[in-house]
Amino acid sequence: MAIKLKKKIPFQILFGLCCAVPYLSNYELTFAIWSFTILITLKERYSVRFITYVSCFVAIFLLALFATKFSNAQTYFIIRDITYMMKPVLGLLLGYQICRFIYKNAVETIIYAGLGVSIIHISVILQTFIIHHKISVALLRLYCGYFSDFEVYALVFLIFHKEFEVFMTRKRFRYLLVIIGFSSFMYLSRTNFIQFVVLFLGMKGYYTLNKRAVVAIVSVVSASVVLYMAVLAMNPRRNGSGFEEFLYKIKVAPTEPFKSKVDANDYKDFNVNYRSVESIYTVAQMEKRGAGAMIFGAGLGSEVDLKQEVRLGDMDLRYISVLHNGFMTTYLKSGIVGVIIMLFSIGLLFNQKKSSIPINRQFNFMMIGSSIFLLVSNWVLMGYYFTQDSKSILIGLMFAYKDITYKRYKDARIPENADSQKLTS
Repeated sequence: MAIKLKKKIPFQILFGLCCAVPYLSNYELTFAIWSFTILITLKERYSVRFITYVSCFVAIFLLALFATKFSNAQTYFIIRDITYMMKPVLGLLLGYQICRFIYKNAVETIIYAGLGVSIIHISVILQTFIIHHKISVALLRLYCGYFSDFEVYALVFLIFHKEFEVFMTRKRFRYLLVIIGFSSFMYLSRTNFIQFVVLFLGMKGYYTLNKRAVVAIVSVVSASVVLYMAVLAMNPRRNGSGFEEFLYKIKVAPTEPFKSKVDANDYKDFNVNYRSVESIYTVAQMEKRGAGAMIFGAGLGSEVDLKQEVRLGDMDLRYISVLHNGFMTTYLKSGIVGVIIMLFSIGLLFNQKKSSIPINRQFNFMMIGSSIFLLVSNWVLMGYYFTQDSKSILIGLMFAYKDITYKRYKDARIPENADSQKLTS
């Protein structure tokens, strides 16, 4: 008896693979799989709005390319920067192109891909516990991963599955919520907690200025301030045990990436505020390179001198070409003009065209929330440019889903305010 495989299944598996492969921390493999997926899903037409959005990242790359001094930079670092700076373009194209193959089950695919990643993450946590007979923040971060934006997206899509017209039983919803929610929490990532709150508020429509939104946002900010004051009162130690480690990271979070002065000779000050160190040195060294570099960037292969060797990942480095801060990395490569273009891209994502198509409104909410989160993500984790990040795939998919849905409504001559569940394939 022949087994018939639905056409969408290979692409659902491929989508899950593309979102999961960055967790292996092998960017060469990620680049290869993403590029392969783009080649086999190529399409002829893209919406003007999507092209405009992608063009922002192409422009940032071209600025860096034109500013490159090929005689001064090593070929390896130039090639590496090319692949790094093209990553947002690859991810956006991948998500946009693959959407048409998984359109009917796009949100379910995101949720279940998130489930797969969560199960693997929980397995790694259990393995770590068995080997070390304990679990701490340090062990979790060393062996189990630092963060997972994709799982948080999957969690938010799951919570709002009804709004995205995904049917599932209450029992299945609870199982998925426990697994994905637990896995997301166990990264103990401050950025992921912020991401969840930002996306949740976005899905509630609280970024549209009105009385209801103001009350909600003020309440969240007030609660955050109260909780932070409570953490300060507890005064957790840097080398504390267990959950105290995490509370200490919350304690230093507001100042860690924003300090303008750091004592490089003070080990504690240097390490706790390392993100600020990168930014301080970048700004100072760009000023020395002159006005041209400050405006248009130092180009591909450019580096920042940390003035001492720093343990980053599994290497000791003094010169770095990629920073934690996406805005500063863009400033280094493409200058102030590049940073302005990046901010413009965030504005484009925030400024979603209103739609009376129910499901498109939900994607609008998610994309607006994503634009707010990108401000945070770019400041602390390089945003789309981080090698372990897959947000760009999801954003590309959301652009495509909205375009396909609108076209099908238009072709079927269904009024925009009609129930989207009446739409057929």
